[in-house]
Amino acid sequence: MCLILFAQGVHPDWPLLLAANRDEFHRRPTAAAGFWERHPDILAGTDLEAGGTWMGIRRDGRIAAVTNYAEPPPDPMPTRSRGDLVADYLIGDRPAAEYLAGLEPVAEQFRGFNLLLGTPGQLWSFSNRDSGAHRLAPGTYGLSNHLLDTAWPRVNRGKSALADFERAEAAPDVDDLLALLGAEDEPRDEELQSLPPDARGPGSTAPCFIRGDPYGTRSSTVLMVHRSGRVHFTEQRFGPDGVRGERSDFEFELETPRS
Repeated sequence: MCLILFAQGVHPDWPLLLAANRDEFHRRPTAAAGFWERHPDILAGTDLEAGGTWMGIRRDGRIAAVTNYAEPPPDPMPTRSRGDLVADYLIGDRPAAEYLAGLEPVAEQFRGFNLLLGTPGQLWSFSNRDSGAHRLAPGTYGLSNHLLDTAWPRVNRGKSALADFERAEAAPDVDDLLALLGAEDEPRDEELQSLPPDARGPGSTAPCFIRGDPYGTRSSTVLMVHRSGRVHFTEQRFGPDGVRGERSDFEFELETPRS
């Protein structure tokens, strides 16, 4: 399970606020977030098993993130890695709409996914378990392991908490956003009963933060882009049973987009 909460074009000073958890098996080899050696303008973690990444930003503001879609494993199993969807967009130069148009004919070569990409001022969503790409209007959104804004408790609670940061006059606090991602409250019965039948199942009962071994929240990431072009990126990593690991903080100014 994974979780991405984001507000685009809502806060007057921060056109993009994004807070995300990556949930994965702890045994899966992973490199911490950093600027890639072969593409030094890209800041992202790296999946050392299949390649690619789950979330990243390029110095010119190109952004992408992916979550899995909760469903039984398909047979036969697609061989392409969903992490390539993020990496290919970050490395390339095709506009978001063009990239997604090229992806649509081959989307079934991947296991179920939800893809978020674009720039701080304009994001798009696409899922190979839904129809077509969607250009997102300004607003607050939540994405877990079902379709965008599916009313899972972790999505609803996260969006509500993120709205508090949007209304605050002070600058959003990174530690407070990390605390939002660290919530372990179990969903209430009435929250689960209100779910439509097609939204129930794997992942719908999970809290924001999953403390476990061999599987759990591996990292929490906060990405904030100021209207001046200043970017703040924080990754807090976790070990088995939610043991807090190292934290990385990055700040830089957005560069002029490539022509």
